[in-house]
Amino acid sequence: MTEKNFYEEIRTAVESAAKELLAVADLKPGDIFILGCSSSEIKGEHIGKGSDIDAAKAVYEGIKPLLDEKKVFLAAQCCEHLNRAVILEREALPVGADICNAVPQLHAGGSFSVTLYENAKDPVAVEHIKAAAGMDIGDTLIGMHLKDVAVPVRTQIKKIGAANLVCARTRPKFIGGGRAVYDDKLSGGEVRP
Repeated sequence: MTEKNFYEEIRTAVESAAKELLAVADLKPGDIFILGCSSSEIKGEHIGKGSDIDAAKAVYEGIKPLLDEKKVFLAAQCCEHLNRAVILEREALPVGADICNAVPQLHAGGSFSVTLYENAKDPVAVEHIKAAAGMDIGDTLIGMHLKDVAVPVRTQIKKIGAANLVCARTRPKFIGGGRAVYDDKLSGGEVRP
């Protein structure tokens, strides 16, 4: 397989998996979508040992137009050398979020965060976000940047290149319900079914 075909397969696989995820994630305009990506793992190498900017660009090209269509912000999780910080558009910053002074590099942040940083209008780094959905390409552990109740989404695409693919959406917390027990003192004596 030629390099050109390899990168096109990556782009196509990301696009296909993202379409499946977006079909069930029920994202709203302004939501944040987190993507963690090991281009090394895509190539079949050990995470962090074979960064490939062209693989990252293929991933970006597969996901970004779909999110733009839905007016959803893309965020890139950096690698452990930047403590898994997140790169995103300043416009997407949660209220009160503090930005960090970090510009991702190929081996300090990773190729996908570099790609997003270079393509964003006004990129910033933050330590934490709560994304509504996400894709984890290559076991980068995006869970720390998802809202509290993450739900796995199984897609037909299981790998991007040689990298494992895990997708997730989030949902609001279920509280209460038929099995819930309430403290009558806290409810003003009102008994609930």
